[in-house]
Amino acid sequence: MPDQIADPSDLRGDCAQCFGLCCVALPFARSADFALDKPAGKPCPNLRGDHRCGIHAGLRQKGFTGCTVYDCFGAGQKVSQVTFSGRDWRTGSTEHARRMFDVFPVVRQLHELLWYLTEALGLPAARPVHPELRRALERTERLTRRTPEELAALDVAAHRQEVNVLLLRTSELARAGVGGNGKGKGKGRGKDRRGADLMGARLRGADLRGVSLRGAYLIAADLTGADLRGADLIGADLRDADLTDADLTGAFFLTQPQLNAARGSGGTRLPASVGRPVHWTAGG
Repeated sequence: MPDQIADPSDLRGDCAQCFGLCCVALPFARSADFALDKPAGKPCPNLRGDHRCGIHAGLRQKGFTGCTVYDCFGAGQKVSQVTFSGRDWRTGSTEHARRMFDVFPVVRQLHELLWYLTEALGLPAARPVHPELRRALERTERLTRRTPEELAALDVAAHRQEVNVLLLRTSELARAGVGGNGKGKGKGRGKDRRGADLMGARLRGADLRGVSLRGAYLIAADLTGADLRGADLIGADLRDADLTDADLTGAFFLTQPQLNAARGSGGTRLPASVGRPVHWTAGG
């Protein structure tokens, strides 16, 4: 297997090839992100008979912002077309549907790991661990192709922990040479801020180059004009964080769902691995 997944689109959701699994399998509660309560296994009332969303063009306006920041990393089409060979949950038995809904979150976690591993293999500084990363990538890809029964029984948390050891090492290598002269607004640059509570923090113009922000709570933080080059953003909660004119060039382990949950502008500089959210320029 090459250093990267042959087709990166395999790690992005393709709703046309999915049976609307995120709209059925997953639960959500009435909140700022969702306009109503929905238990796991029950179809969202907005899901049409063709497995497409009936209000897709107006999700934010109708109170379903949570849907716009979600991505299955391609797990939906994998479960629909590969694991269950194109047989949807509507036409199968109750047991068939239940098993499909159980398997989907497992494969979603595995596909997220594939995203991180693929990105890690693209970081030149992580070359010392490329062989181990490649083996982890191959093993994770094999796991995604197991039978529904095997996937339902998989200890995905244990596998995530094994992979995380490699991702941590990757982060250390990638951030080792990143940083400035330590002057100015260096709010923790070069430090390990894993899991830090930075909710609502005033970090306007902050020098956060090479900082580990793994799992940090940056909800509603003001990161306007902040320098996040070479920062590790795996698992960082960026909901409503203001990234206007921030520089995320070279930031790694940043996913599209994280970015979609934040606010930004045309001046926000982004890594090539993610796209600029439509709502950043659409005024919502």
